[in-house]
Parts: sequence; structure tokens; C-alpha cells
Amino acid sequence: MLAPLLLALITSCSGKNDADTLFDDHRQLLQTTLGVEAEPATQPENIAAFPDQDERLFDIPDIREGLLDVYALRECEITSLIAERNNQLGKVAPPSQRWLYELEIWRRLHACWNSDVPDSLDDEDRDRLQHLTESKTRRLPKASWNALFGSSEWVDNFSRASEPLEPQDSPPMEASLDALDYLRQATLNQFNPNWHPDSSTLEGHLKTLQRTPLTARFLRALQLAAVRLDESATLMDTALTESRACPMNDATTLSQEHIDQEHSHYIERLARDAGRWLQAINDLLDVHTVSRPAVETYRRHWLSLTHDDAPWTRFQKARQRYESSRRELRARCDTGGDRKDEEGRT
Repeated sequence: MLAPLLLALITSCSGKNDADTLFDDHRQLLQTTLGVEAEPATQPENIAAFPDQDERLFDIPDIREGLLDVYALRECEITSLIAERNNQLGKVAPPSQRWLYELEIWRRLHACWNSDVPDSLDDEDRDRLQHLTESKTRRLPKASWNALFGSSEWVDNFSRASEPLEPQDSPPMEASLDALDYLRQATLNQFNPNWHPDSSTLEGHLKTLQRTPLTARFLRALQLAAVRLDESATLMDTALTESRACPMNDATTLSQEHIDQEHSHYIERLARDAGRWLQAINDLLDVHTVSRPAVETYRRHWLSLTHDDAPWTRFQKARQRYESSRRELRARCDTGGDRKDEEGRT
């Protein structure tokens, strides 16, 4: 009897572009089908604030050398680089450009130290060259970390003001994944003299990440979906507990035509895309050989694919619970029996 109503409810969900509205309609569909009143929907907590700059960045003091001392190493071809770094534009360069500077000066020092130049230097200048090369080698991983975590493009990806991924939203996943992969390759190859970074390519990938803050949107969507799936599972469990027979109000089984197709597609797409995105984020962070405690804490609680309290794990648990309740409801209602038992009890 309720088949037309159910189909109308399903149809009413199509074309929505708001995730919470989609979940509200799905909950209403379950209430109507099961005849059980749902508890008021709870609001999922927002994602945590990204660590402040002083918590996520390394302090990298400048190395002070006199002009004459640097000039003594002129065969290493670092004097023009140092001049560019110390001019007005160099002092206000964004973190990504400061990393490119650190990368280039390390490469020139490294190449110089491994050439015949040290043999032409006196002991003091040779020691200075060795000290500079070793210092820049130790600093480079911190410079690449700061290039990522100091950039506004990266920080904006974790904005708490971002909305959850919407049902009809198709963000440019591939371009953003390519950006993450480039940043990963750049970090992996920073000590590889045969790898040549390109400033415009680096900045272009960072801008891609800034245009669509996918990290925050996926985290918000996972938070929302976990809460709503748990609520739906509770609704089905309540109906199953209150009735010894099939708790559905109509004579049809709980098959695909009686569930909100858009709801199912959204959950499937969220599981697929969020999983790919979080894996790419973690792959990028894994190649960094340094980190900061505040970032590790944020990563464990919000970006992890295994931590119990992380959005991804809670979403997966809620989804499994929802699917389990749905299978149990379907199994009871697909037996072909009446909706009431022999004694007339519901």
C-alpha cells in the first residue's frame, strides 16, 4: 500500500545538493516504512582547528657568514643566490620559494664539496665549506616541511569553515591528487641532483589545492555520515526489537526500490573518494623525515585511516553497522510471511 508513497519519497530526494538534507530525507523514509519515530538528529562535531603556525613549523635560523668569507667560496657559485635571498623580495618570499632557495643552495654546495674546489681552499675556507654543506643538508628536510605547512594554500585545505562534500558535488579529484603526488615526489627527490623542480609547477599545484579544500570537505562529510548512519541503524534496530515479525508497514520487501538510491550512491562515493584522498595525504606526510608533535596529533585524530577516533574509522564502523541492520531487516522481511505473527502481535 505504501509503495507509491515510498517511490514518491525516493523521487523527492533526487537532485538535492545538500548532504544533511539528503540524510534527513532518508531518515524520514525509514520512519515512514518502519512506523518508528526517530530521535531528533544530533549535529556532528566540527573538525578540529589546524595547528597554529608556531606549532606546525620549524624554526630555521639564518646562517650568518661574512661577505669576505662567502666570497672565498665564489667558485661554488653561491654568492648570487645569497644576494637574492637577502634582498627585499627574498625576505618576503613565500615558504615554497624559500624551500626552492634552500634546495638550490644545498645542491650547489653539495656539488662544490664533491668537486676539486675544496683542494684549492685553505684549511679555514675548506672547513667553512664543509660546515655550510652539512648545515644545509640537515636543514633541507625542515625547509621542505615548512614549505608545505607554511603555505596558505595547504593550510586552507583544513579550513573548519568548509562545508561537507555534497551529493551532487564532483570536485576535481584527479587534479588535486596530481598536486599531492607532485608534492610527494618533490619531497622524495629533494636530495636527488638529477631531479629539477619547477617554480611555476609547484605554485600551480598549491593553487589547485587551495581552490578546492578537499581535506576539510571530506572530513566534514565523514563526520556527518557517521552520525547519520548510526542514527539510521538505531532506527532499524528499534523496529526489529519491537516486532517479532517484519516491522515494515507495507507488503513489499526491503529491496533496492525502497531505499533512497541517492543516499546509497552518496555513501559509496564518499567511501571511495575519501579513502583515496586520505591515503594520498598520508602518503605525502610519510615521505617527510621530520614532523612536529602538534601535526602528528592532528594527523592521528583526523587524517588517520586506522585510528579508532578518526573520522574515516568511525565512518567505516557506522557504515558496517548500518549495512548489518539493513541486511537483518531485509532477511526478516524477505521471507514472504505476513507482517504480523500468528497471535496478531506486531
